[in-house]
Amino acid sequence: MIRCAPAILALLMLPTALRGAVVPAADPVALGFSPARLMRLDRFLRTEVSAGRKAGVVVLLARHGQVAWLKAYGVSDLASARPLGTDAMFRLFSMTKPVTTVALLTLYEQGRFALTDPLDRYLPAFSHMQVFDGVDAEGHLKLVPARRKITLLDVLRHTAGFTYGYFGDSPIERGYSAAGVDYRQADSLRQLVERLARQPLLYQPGEHWEYSFAHDVQAYLVEVLTGESFEAYCARVIFGPLGMHDTVFGIPADRAARFATLYAPREDGSLKALRGEEDWQQHFTRRPFGGVGLASTAADYLRFAQMLLNGGSLHGVRILGRKTVELMSADALPAAVSTWQEGIRYGLGLGVLTAPTIAGVAGSPGELYWPGIATTWMGIDRREDLIALLFTQYTPKDERFVEQFQALVYQSLD
Repeated sequence: MIRCAPAILALLMLPTALRGAVVPAADPVALGFSPARLMRLDRFLRTEVSAGRKAGVVVLLARHGQVAWLKAYGVSDLASARPLGTDAMFRLFSMTKPVTTVALLTLYEQGRFALTDPLDRYLPAFSHMQVFDGVDAEGHLKLVPARRKITLLDVLRHTAGFTYGYFGDSPIERGYSAAGVDYRQADSLRQLVERLARQPLLYQPGEHWEYSFAHDVQAYLVEVLTGESFEAYCARVIFGPLGMHDTVFGIPADRAARFATLYAPREDGSLKALRGEEDWQQHFTRRPFGGVGLASTAADYLRFAQMLLNGGSLHGVRILGRKTVELMSADALPAAVSTWQEGIRYGLGLGVLTAPTIAGVAGSPGELYWPGIATTWMGIDRREDLIALLFTQYTPKDERFVEQFQALVYQSLD
């Protein structure tokens, strides 16, 4: 076995957050990591914090079902200089989405629906949908009937015709905001989805991939199909069985002190703390949504990611069947439909890296991933039997930082 310098051994010591964890820790050398190359990642993260670009970061790397590295950098809050711990809580935002898809697919496995079923079989408000077809000379919307019904498969793969009101400026997206199709304006999943159903579709079902409120429709389907709240169903079927005891919606009072502060960049590059109304997470404490709202720790989210990497089970607890996870992990899009980036496709609730060189990121073909807008990121590489988690609280998502992290993770493999 390669002998490590004392400084490297100290770097790789098992953090207290993993004692008694479901996913055990092991020597990174035995798991195929180069300690010297891991130090490159360590220096990069130290520099990111010391330069004031991030307040704090938690990184977790696991391989072959064991944790190779879990480390926290910087502080949880700049004003108080409170050190960031490996058990810190992070706002996941869109990393809620894969959890929502898993919740709905547990019902698919019970025969509650078929992927080809029309959405209006379960949510009649989505019958007779109209589709945006431009604007007339006076600036009024032109609408045409949908050529086919929205299916549950469309809802699971972002091809339903929905959009978000946050990233574009089309008349449909402006209409979402005016109609209260907005996380900050909605008081429940039901209200959000009912408002969504009254809006025209941005495109014909199945003909385009568009990031959207689809996961909130998924979450509401869970409620309609079970008669149980989405929050309670996730706790009973996913979080409890997997031992994810620190995965919650919003910022519960009993965990508030463990939350890292959310930051955004000022014009001069310094960090501005987002508090009060600027921090959406408080809104989600009593309003669980399917597209955003979860908070978790690195160790907790590892349990979820490891379950997916294992084909649906973790240490004898099965959440999904192996073939259902294969369904989630495969490219679900028609050949003519593209995502937001070449080399990346979409499965059910997860991005699928199909061509790393075309996408311009380090990784393996078939790698699964998903990010959050506060610069959280999960990668599941089945070829390397590797999970990489990056948690910080910086919005909007720092794409370059995530890509640098990916490169440094992969270069550390022996």
